[in-house]
Amino acid sequence: MALGSSESSKELAQDKPAIALVAHDACKKDLVEWARFNRGTLSAFTLYATGTTGARLEAETGLKVRRLLSGPYGGDAQIGALVSEKRVCCLIFFWDPLTPQPHDVDVKALLRLAVLHNIPTACNRATADFLISSPLLKRLIADPNG
Repeated sequence: MALGSSESSKELAQDKPAIALVAHDACKKDLVEWARFNRGTLSAFTLYATGTTGARLEAETGLKVRRLLSGPYGGDAQIGALVSEKRVCCLIFFWDPLTPQPHDVDVKALLRLAVLHNIPTACNRATADFLISSPLLKRLIADPNG
């Protein structure tokens, strides 16, 4: 079930660092394949994802994902709020640069917030591979407060 505005802060509480995962329709398969390959590392994090992406990640990788609303219905804004609150340590957003998105304004706002709040962001598989294999990210697993 997607987390809506009525969800309590207790349900959003986390005891480990978090990663936000988002993918446009044309990129969902790539994100799922990437997540499956990196399942071991990702399982050490709290994972947030927009609706459909989160459902596919859970079903196809077995990872536990806190699903938010679908992107066009406010999920990108919810991820943006997590970014603004520094509740995620990185954003993996496989976006489709060739297909116009009806919620393009939300997509741009999310990417703007990630840059503004200095959140490492990967917009394609190559960059996501760099982030997930970074010793700095692995250090967060060992010491979430450091």
